[in-house]
Amino acid sequence: MALLAVGCGEDRTSGGSVTNAAGPAPAPVQPKQPAVAAPSDPGDASLAVSGPIIVEHEVDVAAQRDGLIAKIYFDAPARVKAGTLLAELDGRQVEANLAAARAKTRSIEADLKNWEAEEQVFKADYVRQQHLWDLGLTSQEQLEHARYKAESDQWDMKRVTELLNTSKEEERSLELELEKTKVKAPFDGLIARRYVREGQNVSKGERLFWVTAEAPLLMRFTLPEKYFGKMHHGQPLEVTCADAPGEKHLAKVKEVSPVVDPSSGTFEVLVELTGERGSLRPGMIAAVHLDTPH
Repeated sequence: MALLAVGCGEDRTSGGSVTNAAGPAPAPVQPKQPAVAAPSDPGDASLAVSGPIIVEHEVDVAAQRDGLIAKIYFDAPARVKAGTLLAELDGRQVEANLAAARAKTRSIEADLKNWEAEEQVFKADYVRQQHLWDLGLTSQEQLEHARYKAESDQWDMKRVTELLNTSKEEERSLELELEKTKVKAPFDGLIARRYVREGQNVSKGERLFWVTAEAPLLMRFTLPEKYFGKMHHGQPLEVTCADAPGEKHLAKVKEVSPVVDPSSGTFEVLVELTGERGSLRPGMIAAVHLDTPH
């Protein structure tokens, strides 16, 4: 009986622990749903794709030759027109070389005129010798001599003409080098940053200014494959920006990639903002709102 009592007590204790383990379990943590998860979710009516606002023309203006920055004419955030002189490198040596090349060209041109005058003289001598030969008043040797002089002069003229062409090409090359000392704006835009100062030595290819256009404002982004065929050129869209609260801007589709990237299952879209830009500026993060396809 004692053993039976002990056994019954162990059964109750064991039963109690099983009951506690079988009690209500805590609800499992649900994973966060993606922005466009279930079609029945009211939030799935549209998709917002974020990305930076860009412009097509935006470059670092670099030095085209080694040199010393002699003068800076504009600084950030100046607005400039295409071709505006932004800075100038010291070009005194190039100017001196160019002046010497131009003087050489003028000298060769004078030599060429001299040879042209001699050509007329030699031609006249040869014609006269031919006439005398026809009359029997000159020898074969004199006739041949006049002919050779006329032909030799023509070759001398060709040589001087080639020297003149070479000199003009050297002159043109130095003019291009002098042009490279003048740093100009490549297009209408805004100087966003200046990287150099006056008196600084720069190397060829070193960036000097960052120039960016202010319009048109663009956005480039990728969309899932299910949107392919839903985006068309000229399609209107809405753009908003957290840094410009209360503003809503219109945009239109400018380019749609004709293929889907098989590695990511996405395709690329480029949109252009239309109308007034308001507070939007290149580099700001904006969102394009799209209807979710069914």
